[in-house]
Amino acid sequence: MSGVKKPRIIFNALLFFVLIVIGGAAFAMGIVDPAPADVQASQSDVALLVLYVLLALVFSFMCSVAEAVLLSVTPSFIAGLEEKAPKRAALLKKLKQEDVDRSLAAILTLNTIAHTVGAIGSGAKATAVFGSGWFGVFSAVMTLMILFFSEIIPKTLGAVYWRSLSGLTAKFVSALIFCLYPLILISEQLTKVIARNADIHVFSREEFIAMAGMGEESGHINERESRIIRNLFRLEFLKAEDIMTPRMVISALPNRLTIAQALERCGDAPFSRLPVYGESVDDITGFVLKDDLLLAMAKGQVDVSLESLKREMPVVAKDAPLSNLLELFLDKRQHIALVAGTYGGTKGLVTLEDVVETLLGMEIMDEMDEVKDMQALARKQWSKRAEAMGLDVDAAGKASDKMDADQQSQNRED
Repeated sequence: MSGVKKPRIIFNALLFFVLIVIGGAAFAMGIVDPAPADVQASQSDVALLVLYVLLALVFSFMCSVAEAVLLSVTPSFIAGLEEKAPKRAALLKKLKQEDVDRSLAAILTLNTIAHTVGAIGSGAKATAVFGSGWFGVFSAVMTLMILFFSEIIPKTLGAVYWRSLSGLTAKFVSALIFCLYPLILISEQLTKVIARNADIHVFSREEFIAMAGMGEESGHINERESRIIRNLFRLEFLKAEDIMTPRMVISALPNRLTIAQALERCGDAPFSRLPVYGESVDDITGFVLKDDLLLAMAKGQVDVSLESLKREMPVVAKDAPLSNLLELFLDKRQHIALVAGTYGGTKGLVTLEDVVETLLGMEIMDEMDEVKDMQALARKQWSKRAEAMGLDVDAAGKASDKMDADQQSQNRED
């Protein structure tokens, strides 16, 4: 048995149980208070009975359809109507977005009046027509009629055909608000008094993340879209140090190297931007573009130092949120930034690619997750990126260590 059929069977069983309870109660009421033999119903009583039942069902039917249509109309549908039917779009926008509470209050007010008056009037006339002994049976039948003809069927129709019914619904609800305005105004004032100190609910990050997961499960959005939405709302909690390339695996060059020496060291490196440092890697002063090196090499400027081609690199704190980091990259049109430690020095490097990769493709942590060794995580992420680019991770790591060792030995010689 499939998972789709099980809830339907359970619902049908519960509905059948409710019907049995209602029927049993009606039968018991009929036995306890049998109809008197001398009950004679007039034609006016029968007509009023039919009228009360029809009025209750018709008005409730209209209210249920209007409620379902109003709740189903989407902002994108209204935006699409602004060119084709601007008047209908303006009316729907007002009812759906600006006065939705007033619209629902009008619908529910009429629906409540229809149910209440219909139940009282039809019950009184049913007693006059059939006798008090059949009042229970009539109540059970009336309950089923209201359930199906004023709730289930109209709300299903409204939810399915809301596009074609949106115009009529807008006019109906507008007229309803005008006719029931005094009652709606009283309802609004009572609501303000009761909910005076209540906070207005807005969607939180957690709810948006949950909705993304629900949309993926229901098939309305795919797995990639759901992941992007979830990651987007977590950017504020992820920091630069969570995704940076740590200092120990940075491939950097001393600024005193010539272009020929630099290309000899990193000519095969798959990086377009190479950090440049002064005394040590803790003194990164900028970066050079590999294209600039190749262009200078083509012009014969092989003895020019890297310092002359160096470009400025923005510096960010290690706890800078990724949302701020993304904004920095876009505003300054930069692709790389230096992550500084608490007391200065180089903590690592972070690129625009790292941020975009985090948003679109990488598995990221929830803000509540605990990671004891962030450097180990960063090295793992760097290894994934290196493997994706076809690098030998072990060789790259050894080369980076060798560069650090060479740089330290050169510093000692100096």
